[in-house]
Amino acid sequence: MDDLKNQKHDDDKPNGSEPWNFNDNSKPELTPKISPVKAGLLGLAGGFFFYQIFGGLLTVLIFGLNLEKADANALRLITMAGQVLFILLPALIFSKIIYEDVTRVIRFRTAPWIEIAMFTVGIIALTPILQNYLYIQNYFFEQLAKQSGFIQAIKESLDSLDKLVEHSYGSLLKINSTMDGAIVIAVVAITPAVCEEVMFRGYIQKSFELKYKSFFGALITAIFFGLYHFNPYAFLPLTLLGFYLGYSAYKSNSILVPVILHFINNLSAVVLYMVLGESELEQSKAITQAELTPTLIALSYQIILFSIILLGIQYYYRKKKRTASALSQ
Repeated sequence: MDDLKNQKHDDDKPNGSEPWNFNDNSKPELTPKISPVKAGLLGLAGGFFFYQIFGGLLTVLIFGLNLEKADANALRLITMAGQVLFILLPALIFSKIIYEDVTRVIRFRTAPWIEIAMFTVGIIALTPILQNYLYIQNYFFEQLAKQSGFIQAIKESLDSLDKLVEHSYGSLLKINSTMDGAIVIAVVAITPAVCEEVMFRGYIQKSFELKYKSFFGALITAIFFGLYHFNPYAFLPLTLLGFYLGYSAYKSNSILVPVILHFINNLSAVVLYMVLGESELEQSKAITQAELTPTLIALSYQIILFSIILLGIQYYYRKKKRTASALSQ
């Protein structure tokens, strides 16, 4: 385990006035009972098997194959229960068994309001970038499909999968009453924000960070996060979103920050669905050739704005680190 301790990097250290320092003698470094990479992969396999497979089978056993006839709120509640039982609970159990110190692995700590505010501004700026990228990606994919029968066959398969995802997600979002709205927000925005972040940005990412630099730990976790959602067209946007959430987790050293960002992202999807309808769920939606240039220009400006926000975040943490170093001397 000594080689793991020697692989800690400067950017893995908590920033500023965190309640612990992994290289400080006051607290021992995390020493997993198995390889941290194996621990991370165990979380990925467990989350996939328990929720996506076992949870899906359990839903079918309860409601049958024709989910359209099932009570919508009952289906929502079983979905919420599945996330708690098969994502959140395994993350906490794995953390306790493999690392013992659940608080440090999951990053259970508060964060200064300014850090929450900075990352919130970032997620607001990132959202239109991901949406415009998706439109441009789908435009070029459509053009390639027109020129290649093989790519057209792939596109038809992806369209079918996208329709299935859209239909499943749309059934969760239909609101007919105030009670429906409260349950939808709990199921679609609150529960995934807590459960998925504790598993991905908490247990899994921290496991990878013990082996690799925090940047790569967040990147690896983000890739699996994108795959986990089974959304073929949105894989790259989901991966980029996951990386931003991971970046916020290791910079703030608080699970609270990505939980809030995840909640904001999902809540905005619910609001847009209520305003724009089912068209908002179409991940295969593409722009026309006439819209391509304006969309590219808008995307360029959005990337510049987001880059400025990231530079501001980096500056804040560098200044915070210098201040902490000066006070410790």
